[in-house]
Amino acid sequence: MTKGADLALAWGGAELRLCPERAAFWPDERVLFVADFHLGKAHSFRRLGVPVPAGTSEANLARLAALIDRLAAVEVVFLGDFLHAARSRSSPGVAAFADWRAGRSGLALTLVRGNHDERAGDPPSDLGIQVVDEPFARGPWALCHHPAPRPGRAVLAGHLHPGAVLAGAALDRLCLPAFHARGGVLVLPAFGEFTGSKAVRREDGDRCFVTDGARVLALP
Repeated sequence: MTKGADLALAWGGAELRLCPERAAFWPDERVLFVADFHLGKAHSFRRLGVPVPAGTSEANLARLAALIDRLAAVEVVFLGDFLHAARSRSSPGVAAFADWRAGRSGLALTLVRGNHDERAGDPPSDLGIQVVDEPFARGPWALCHHPAPRPGRAVLAGHLHPGAVLAGAALDRLCLPAFHARGGVLVLPAFGEFTGSKAVRREDGDRCFVTDGARVLALP
């Protein structure tokens, strides 16, 4: 496995690798964790008359495919919000995902339902995705969409699309996607391109790791 610029993190008694592509990898079991994929989000906005660019879902899929290949992952767990909305089901992104999935039938896919999944419905059955409710126990962790402590287990979650604001000497400010750990809960950045990030308010004891797409760095 090529480690690249991944950052190793001990979490809940096992090793995770935080990936600059905005995902986390469990090397012992070769499982990739992805939060907030939001497949078909731009298509859904265009259906509502909002003029947003096309092709973001396909870009997400290409990045996911490259990450799976780089890590030799055998399973992907989506930590909620796989589909953006019911309108997304007819999107070109879902069709592209179905074509891609047909060539990777041996790859296990699991979805932990999130709030958007409740409204959009479970993914089409031909995508071959196992769907479970949170909290889903896997290894030493509770896999969730909504970030909340779970007794006896460290948590991996999404939902918040965390980011961290970096300030420059010339009063420049940049919000980068971030992995944010607090109180036994590690929140992954949103994987989807058309999702954005929200700056987290850091508290004493928090740990925060930012990615610029090429590397993951721990903030002091």
